Order: sequence, then C-alpha cells, then structure tokens
Amino acid sequence: MYCDFYSIENHETIDKFLNALHQEINLYKHYGEMEKYQTIYFGGGTPSLLMPEQIGEIINHLKQSYSSEPDTEITMEVNPGTVDREKLEGYRSAGVNRLSIGVQSFDDKELNFLTRIHSSDEAARSIMLARECGFENLSIDLIYALPDQELSSWKKTLNKAISFKPEHISAYSLIVEENTPLAESVSTGKISLLSIEDDAAMYELTMEMMLENGYEHYEVSNYARPGYHSRHNTNYWNHSNYLGLGPSAHSYWAGRRWWNIRDIEEYCRRITRGELPIDGEEILTNNQLLDETVMLGLRTGVLDISYLKKRFNIKFTDELQSIIKQSLSDKLARIEGDILRLTNKGFLVCDELSQRILSAIQ
Repeated sequence: MYCDFYSIENHETIDKFLNALHQEINLYKHYGEMEKYQTIYFGGGTPSLLMPEQIGEIINHLKQSYSSEPDTEITMEVNPGTVDREKLEGYRSAGVNRLSIGVQSFDDKELNFLTRIHSSDEAARSIMLARECGFENLSIDLIYALPDQELSSWKKTLNKAISFKPEHISAYSLIVEENTPLAESVSTGKISLLSIEDDAAMYELTMEMMLENGYEHYEVSNYARPGYHSRHNTNYWNHSNYLGLGPSAHSYWAGRRWWNIRDIEEYCRRITRGELPIDGEEILTNNQLLDETVMLGLRTGVLDISYLKKRFNIKFTDELQSIIKQSLSDKLARIEGDILRLTNKGFLVCDELSQRILSAIQ
C-alpha cells in the first residue's frame, strides 16, 4: 500500500487533500477482503510536512479498513530540514517504524546544486535524531554522478553515510528529467554531465564499499544489511498486488495497472463526487509481464530460469543459451542451480543484458 503526497504547504489544501485521501481509502475498502497487506509507504512528495497526528489518523484508518500483517513495514520519506525531535517522536508513536531520509549528499555545494533546503550538518542531525527517537530501521537516499562531481567527493559522502550504520542505503545515478531546469541547462551546454566512464567508476566504487561494509546488493540502486531489504520495494519488483492512494499514485492488482490523476484539485473533486480518481489503466499482456519479469528480475540481480520456463513456457533456444553462456564467460553472471545471478560487473550492464535476453526469447 502506497500513499502519494504532493509537496504542498497551504493548510487549506492539505486539509482538503487529507479528507479526500480518507474517502479514497473507503472507496477501496473491498480490496481489504482479498488479502493482507504487508507494507505501508508514505512517499512521492514531502509527507513529513504533515503532522504526526495526521499520519497517525491515516495509519489507523488503513488498519481499520484492511487486513494487515502484525509486523507491517510502515515507511515514511522525510527530508532533513522538515523534521525535528518532536515530529520524529510523534511519527514513531503514530506507528511509523521505518524512515527513508532524503540526504542526497553530504557535500554542501552538491546539495546547493540539487536545490535541497538542508545542509550536510542538518542531514547528519536528522539521522542522529531519528536514532534517538527510537527508529531501528533507517534508509538513506543518495545521488551520484552530479556535474563536476569527483570520485573523491562521492567516496566522502558514502563514507559519511556508512558511518551512521543505516540498515539500508539507496544510491541513484543522476537522471535528467525532461522539461526541467536541469534538462534545459544540459541542452544549452550550461551544464555538462559526467561521462559514462566516470558514472560507472562511481557505481563500481559504491558496490565495492557496500560489500566491504556488510551491505547486500539486492537491486541496481539498493543496498541493505541482512534482513533489512525494503519489503515495499520488493513487492513492486515481484508483481505483488498493491494499492496506491493519492494524486499520481499507481496501483497494480492481478495483472491490471492503473494510476490516479496528477492534479490535486481534480483529485479532490472526483472523490467528493464518490468517483475513483483514475486517470488511466492497462491490462498487462503475457508478453508485457514477461518483459517486466526479466527486466525487474535482472535489476534485482536474479533471474529464475525455472520460473520463466514454468510461468511463460519459455523455450531456451540456441541464441538464448549462447547469451547466457557468454554472460558467464564475461563474468557478468554466475549460475546457482536454476538461478542466473549477476556479478558487480553484470549490474553495470543489466539493462542491456535484459534487452538481449528478451530479444532472444521473442
């Protein structure tokens, strides 16, 4: 279950949004009879702008409306600079048991480039405060391959993050989204992105340092101490059912995927009329499910060959066997029973390998 939030600070809009969100929970109440949920995730904007009492009301409403596991993982994204001790203690009391802290960098110049409102010192204080407030499951989000970033700077950020001993670290390579100021600066030559080689060097350093410090590499950009893989993210990657609530939120259930409208005013208007705020949907075909199974499987470093054969009736052609054999020879992967498991070198080219495997299958 995923609750999507906009970064809004107008209290009237927040109140209107929260009323609509609670109504949307009720509109999906019949899904609670189908299976138990294992995770709740507050993200997609700045949910830490909400007060602990508001988060607690949402959690209680969800628990009353849907069946849940006793050890439900309840994650909340927080940005340093938007939380203090009182808020963190309140979130913990409300039922949040996992925090994802959007640090991004421990270098103030890099934070300024990313237009973050917090400093590196504030980020560090937020992490320490979270520990003091009783959070035993922390994730730190980082971004690398920033323009002009040097390998030494990225190494310092990694060392700083690891020094806090978080249970989970997400490290993402910078992505330039279309129609953003960064995209405009790149297209006009005001900003130059790092080379593919420099990006790869930072990724390789990340994998090496995570392994050295006891973190398991369980998805392209995600690392966790044993027992602390994000259950919420894992559900996305293995096609488990989930409901997304709020503007822009996506849902998936038994092969059907749908998504809510983005505009918060229209979202509220539709729900007030008793309508689901769905903007679009698709029924995944067998080929789409196969594509996603291969792609997401390799992004998690694991491709279950026996499952592909059984679920999709895959025949292992000479071409496909040749690709797998070459991957083993190039040390991109290794075979463990019926499992093709990527090496660090393989993670560098997992998207390319996915396409090659899918082309051979189709």
